Amino acid sequence: MRVPRLVVAAPASGQGKTTVAVGIMAALTRQGYAVAPAKAGPDYIDPGYHALATGRPGRNLDPWLTSPELVVPLLLHGFQSPAPADIAVVEGVMGLFDGQLGRAGFASTAHVATLTSSPVLLVVDISSASRTVAATVHGLRTFDPGVDVVGVVLNKAGSPRHAVEVRQAVEATGLPVLGVLPRDAGVTAPSRHLGLVPAAERQEAAAGLERLAEQTAARLDLDAILELARRAPDLPGVAWSPAAALHGAGEPSRLPQPSQAGPRPVVAVAGGRAFTFRYAETDELLRAAGCEPVVFDPATDASLPPGTSGLYLGGGFPEVHAAALCANTRLLGEVRDAIAAGLPTVAECAGLLYLSQALDDRPMVGAVPATAAMHPRLTLRYTVARLPVDGLLGPSGTEVNAHEFHHTATSPHAGPVAAWTVDGTAQGFALDPARTGQPTLHASYLHVHWAGNPALAGSFAEAVHTCAATPSAGTAPSAATAPTGAAAGATPSAHVESCDEARAGAAHPTYDLDHHGDAELRDAPELVDLAVNVRVSSPPTWLSDTIRGTTSRLAAYPDVAAARAAVARRHGVPEEMVLLTNGGAEAFTLLARAVEGRHPLVVHPQFTEPEAALRRAGREPDRLVLRAESGFSLDPALVDPRADLVLVGNPTNPTGVVHPRATLEALRTSGRVLVVDEAFADAIPGERESLMGPDLHGVLLLRSLTKTWGVAGLRAGYVVGDPDLVASMRDQQPAWPVSTPAAAVMTATSTPRALAEAARAAEEAGRHRTHLVRALEAAGLRPVPGEAPFVLLPVGPGVREALRAKGFAVRRGDTFPGLDAGWIRIAVRDPATSDAFVEALTHVVGRIGRGTSAAVRLPSPLPSGVVSSPAPSEVTA
Repeated sequence: MRVPRLVVAAPASGQGKTTVAVGIMAALTRQGYAVAPAKAGPDYIDPGYHALATGRPGRNLDPWLTSPELVVPLLLHGFQSPAPADIAVVEGVMGLFDGQLGRAGFASTAHVATLTSSPVLLVVDISSASRTVAATVHGLRTFDPGVDVVGVVLNKAGSPRHAVEVRQAVEATGLPVLGVLPRDAGVTAPSRHLGLVPAAERQEAAAGLERLAEQTAARLDLDAILELARRAPDLPGVAWSPAAALHGAGEPSRLPQPSQAGPRPVVAVAGGRAFTFRYAETDELLRAAGCEPVVFDPATDASLPPGTSGLYLGGGFPEVHAAALCANTRLLGEVRDAIAAGLPTVAECAGLLYLSQALDDRPMVGAVPATAAMHPRLTLRYTVARLPVDGLLGPSGTEVNAHEFHHTATSPHAGPVAAWTVDGTAQGFALDPARTGQPTLHASYLHVHWAGNPALAGSFAEAVHTCAATPSAGTAPSAATAPTGAAAGATPSAHVESCDEARAGAAHPTYDLDHHGDAELRDAPELVDLAVNVRVSSPPTWLSDTIRGTTSRLAAYPDVAAARAAVARRHGVPEEMVLLTNGGAEAFTLLARAVEGRHPLVVHPQFTEPEAALRRAGREPDRLVLRAESGFSLDPALVDPRADLVLVGNPTNPTGVVHPRATLEALRTSGRVLVVDEAFADAIPGERESLMGPDLHGVLLLRSLTKTWGVAGLRAGYVVGDPDLVASMRDQQPAWPVSTPAAAVMTATSTPRALAEAARAAEEAGRHRTHLVRALEAAGLRPVPGEAPFVLLPVGPGVREALRAKGFAVRRGDTFPGLDAGWIRIAVRDPATSDAFVEALTHVVGRIGRGTSAAVRLPSPLPSGVVSSPAPSEVTA
């Protein structure tokens, strides 16, 4: 078949392949050409832009997910469907020769170009080089003689002189330069944690595409590109056919033939902004199997399509749109009830998250017994999967090639009956909620290309036809029987919670946010105090003398001007950036009352008073709960972009983690107030990673003098930050909020002498912490890596109580969102005290290990530096 075609490739990811490929597609389409788009590899975001540019389905050519033999038939199918095209443009993946690891470039762009005998157009980012670009191009052209590199597009040129220099060098190799895009062309798409933001999520995508088409037409030689595409040799073979793939593959006889007439059972297919991906061939196979795929939007539609007899939930970004999905309670309940009644359901990746009990602390459908959350580690791989049991997609032992790509995790990762096994490990969930005797719900992270595995589509379609013939088995109501009026707006099940209820704890563990370490000793003051983080039992002598010296002035109302000036000098900021407070607790209360933010977010686990103060002020914050297995590190990309008031600790109580300054700076965005609790900043030598400084627009830093100076009973703290925000907080204070003794402490501890003493204390605390950590590790325990004057440790439920019997009070962990009763926080004390504590802890742990306390279980062994996960019921990120 005659198929003019071109593959757009690059030396590496990030060079501009998508920009140029989509630009060519859009420009040619606007000139009247029918362009058949395709993407090498499994990526599902780029095909969305391809479809927007061409008006035709974006398709994937992946030798791994389908087979090398299917690549040409699928390209021919895309070229002919829905109507014959004039040219096919295939966007490559990664670098030209980058493919499956360990398989010599299998499934690379070069592999696809070779399989399809397609000429290759290179896109090269020249922003950081000039003549060296020619050497790179020459190497790519000659590396594999079977790959036909025919031209080059230069991207991100810094100036006309720069472009001329590179063009001359490249053309000296014998390759034509078919266009140059300047660095400031303004035609790129925004990115996030899994690559480009899908076109379906961007209202401005169509307008951006018009600009891209104009830039491409003006700066690239489209006539030359067309001529090179037309030189491609004819492709042998016949186009892939969904009907032939299904009915020629020995599918069950119950599957209707394409010629059969009659009603077609509806398969509800998730779409909209949260579900932007499925392979185009999925819908085509369902239609060939006698089904009718109907797209619905889980974020906005009130119900499933009428007569739904099957449900397909593909890929996308539900984590980005969790609030909208959560708010659509009627649909959540309808989907849950339909699945419970046996509706055949396939969920891949995003679908798994949607069907989970909760996603990032927001309730979802709840059909899958797991919670889901953002995870700091990206999972990206090709893999081989096997069906462990007879199920919705086929018989036990069915083996497929699959793809996995996500930045989230579920807890647990698999059910008692798994959807797949990968290298012998269970993954996903195969469930039979209606007790039909065979799973009717298949949910996992794996993406499978049904064109390469038509038997899966046939098996699912057979279940859909069976469901349609048995209306009670999970089908959605028809238009004639759908509820109307008040019933239509009612929540279909009583246990569907609103987002606010979930945030308040209705669907998740209830945390005592008002519990603090001093409560561990109220009924047992004789215990060794490792629960309170105050460093010393009383202030140093010179500071005690200062406090006593204020008694002669207590009859007068406090004058805190000198203290405010001292704190400002201590931090090198103007006085209008300083607010003195009655301890840190007052600062959080003022913050909750004075600082605006429609979408407050608290990063947990951390000191609970910030969230408690917000709740007392009638504000319901979202939670971002960091994961233990990542060392409770914070990835700014995980913070909801809607969050306009973000509260985070640094160093963080109770984890002891110090977030890098760059991480916190990344949270400073327009329209957002960032609040950092730096109560323990002076316990870190040099106050490393503090944001303190004169440039704090949109930032508030909260400090406490309690811990270092032993003055918890005096209540001395302050805020440094944006002067406008500080003024708003000051307006909420009563008259004379800071006492004369507290003001004197603030002045005295801001002197060079006091700061030098605090620095020595921080160094000493660091040495004592190291001693404690090493002793814990020698006992076989794994404390969370940190730097603060306390240590977070996973020990298992019951250990805290057993330690009390040994004479030690430690801070319980189950009042911190993200932790449970298996965690304790230990204050750093002198080595002798720490040694005595570790000895007692070792005795308790040893007794538990011998099984003398059935109520206590230790965390599973983990690699060095990694600690056990929070409770499965806690939604984490």
